[in-house]
Amino acid sequence: MGLRAKFNLLMLVPLALGLALAAVLAYPVVQRQARDAALQNAAIMMASAAAISTYTDHEIAPLLTTQLKARFLPQTIPFWAAQTNFRAVTQAYPSYTFKEPALNPTNPADRPTDWETDIIDVFRRDATLAEFVNERATPDGPVLSYARPIRVSDAGCLQCHSTPAAAPPTMIDLYGANNGFGWKLNEVVGAAIVSVPMRVALARATQTMELLVGGLAAVFVVIYLVVNLLLHFVVLRPVGRLAAMADEVSTGNMDAPEYRPAGRDEIASLAQSFNRMRRSVANAMKLLES
Repeated sequence: MGLRAKFNLLMLVPLALGLALAAVLAYPVVQRQARDAALQNAAIMMASAAAISTYTDHEIAPLLTTQLKARFLPQTIPFWAAQTNFRAVTQAYPSYTFKEPALNPTNPADRPTDWETDIIDVFRRDATLAEFVNERATPDGPVLSYARPIRVSDAGCLQCHSTPAAAPPTMIDLYGANNGFGWKLNEVVGAAIVSVPMRVALARATQTMELLVGGLAAVFVVIYLVVNLLLHFVVLRPVGRLAAMADEVSTGNMDAPEYRPAGRDEIASLAQSFNRMRRSVANAMKLLES
C-alpha cells in the first residue's frame, strides 16, 4: 500500500466517523425542533379558540338573551362558537382539528373517542394539571395533541348542566333531558383538544438534517481534495524525484542533476542532505579512480 493510499485511509476513517457523529447528534435536535414547531401551532390554535369563546360569552350572548326565552340558540354557547369557527379551518387544513369533548355532553356529537377519554381522565386524576401534550400514531403519520381541561369553574354553568328541571326549557326541547346533566362545581367534565400533524414539521426537520450533513460532507470533500493536492505537490512529487535521483546514483550515474526544491521545509532539508551525500560519494569515487 502506497503512502497516498495510507494517508487517504487515515483521512477517510475520521471523516466518516465525524459525519456519523454529526448525524447522530443532529437527529434529536431537529426532531425536538419539529415537535416544538407543532406544539407552537397547537398553542396558537388553542389561544384563538379561547379568544372566540371569550368574545362569544361577553359580546354575543348578552345580545341574544331576550331571544333565548323563545328558543335555545347554540350560537350563545362559547364552546359551540369556537368549534364552529374551527370547522372552517379544518376544511382548509383537514389534519388540523379542534374539539371540546365532554364525558357527559349536552350535544351527543361532543362525546369523546377513546384517546380523548384518556386525556380527560388525565385531568380528572390531577386537579393541578393545566395542560397536557401527547403524540399518537395515525395512518397519516404522527399527530401531536395539546389539551387543556374544561372545568366547571362558574356556578352559572350549573343552570344548564345540574338537573333537567333547572335547565332552560328551550334547551331541553333542542337536546333532550338525557345528556349534559349532573355536572358539579370545580369538576373536570371534558377537555379542549387541538391536534396538529407532525408530518410536515418532521419532513422539514429531515430536510434540515440532510442539508446539515450534506454541507458537512461537502466541506469534508473539499478538505480531502485540498489535502491530497498538498500531499501530491509538497510530499509525494519531491520524494518521487529524490527516489528517481537515488536510483540514478545507485546505478553509478553521477552526472544526474541535483534536485533543488524551493522552500525550507523538511523535504528541502532532505534534498540538501541527499545532494551533499551524492557529492561526497562522487568525490570518493574520483579518489578511488585516481
